[in-house]
Amino acid sequence: MDFSAAHSLPRYPGKCRNLHGHTYKVEVIVEGDKKPDSECVADFSELKEVLREVLELVDHKYLNEIIEYPTSENIALFLKSELENKLKESKLGVTLYSLRVWEGKDKWVMI
Repeated sequence: MDFSAAHSLPRYPGKCRNLHGHTYKVEVIVEGDKKPDSECVADFSELKEVLREVLELVDHKYLNEIIEYPTSENIALFLKSELENKLKESKLGVTLYSLRVWEGKDKWVMI
């Protein structure tokens, strides 16, 4: 799923120290046991709804007001924590295995 947001990195030595924005792409991998009735680990539509709720926290926001220093790494850590909490609250019966945040076409971090 995608979200758009602005941030600045004042300690960064290049142009990213200035206010700018990205359309981020977020990929998640979950793990769990197959459900006997569906033979699936998770329903994609239910999983997307949980991820959508998490991404609403950052979509079209100024990330510096939400995350102390919003590098891609720190954005991924924030989303990981929020998603793990939402998955625990849900009845999906899955846990987060990995999360990847793309900051552009060829720039990403993975936790």
